[in-house]
Amino acid sequence: MTSTIADPERPATAPAFQHVSLARKTKNAVATVLVWLAFLVAVVPLVWVLYTVIVNGITRIPYTNWWTQDFGSVLPDEVGGGVLHAVIGTLLQGLICAIIAVPLGLLVAIYLVEYGRNGRLAKITTFMVDILSGVPSIVAALFIYALWITTFGLPRSGFAVSLALVLLMIPVVVRSTEEMLRIVPDDLREASYALGVPKWKTIMKIVLPTALSGIISGVMMALARVMGETAPLLVLVGYSNFVHWDVFNGEQASLPLLMNNERVSNSMAPGSVGFDRIWGAALTLVLIIALINLLATVFARLVAPKKK
Repeated sequence: MTSTIADPERPATAPAFQHVSLARKTKNAVATVLVWLAFLVAVVPLVWVLYTVIVNGITRIPYTNWWTQDFGSVLPDEVGGGVLHAVIGTLLQGLICAIIAVPLGLLVAIYLVEYGRNGRLAKITTFMVDILSGVPSIVAALFIYALWITTFGLPRSGFAVSLALVLLMIPVVVRSTEEMLRIVPDDLREASYALGVPKWKTIMKIVLPTALSGIISGVMMALARVMGETAPLLVLVGYSNFVHWDVFNGEQASLPLLMNNERVSNSMAPGSVGFDRIWGAALTLVLIIALINLLATVFARLVAPKKK
């Protein structure tokens, strides 16, 4: 005589199909429509801005000397010249900002996630990061002006601009890195600790490599945000028509500053020299940021942990 033992985890009979009510179908349809409307509201302005920048700026970009010359050899209302001086200034200021802000942001995020947790210092640090993330760019520029130029007596320069951009970049780096570190499963940390690996080595060898691709994306997002800021440039450095490599002394151009200078000194009528230069510089800035993000995406995929 044989007997069967019922599986306690398996129901005796399959649940009967429940008819979806009209009210639930209506709510689902309304939610779907709202999501699509929100998507369109977010995408349409973005596409519109990109279309406007490309249409108005593409006529200037194909100039052969656009990438290789500055405006030092042409008159303000004369056709010709290029944005080499502004591109160099933008890249130098952004590079110095990233060199300072990225290590500081990474260290703060590592402390908050791996060491601080719910400590008092961690709470104070989190509060200060939240405050710093809401500081307007003009306030950061005025603070650096008061400290760097008024108090220390140092000249207006591209380095002063980079210091102001650091204040704007650090909170973005901290927040994005913090979120990426929290995504790393605690099982990886515990497995490393169980093998006797010190905490600092676990962070360096396990946690950071696992979250590196997301960290790079966050850093690039922060860098793209600060490279388009104008207020620190207006306060902390003057505009120059020539290529200037010294970031610690003298006037230095950048793409946002070039656009503002052309707006003030030239006509903005469609087809004028000032109009073409402004839209050409805007498209150049968009292309540089897009290229940086593309390179960062490729690098993040190369350094991402490989699945075995």
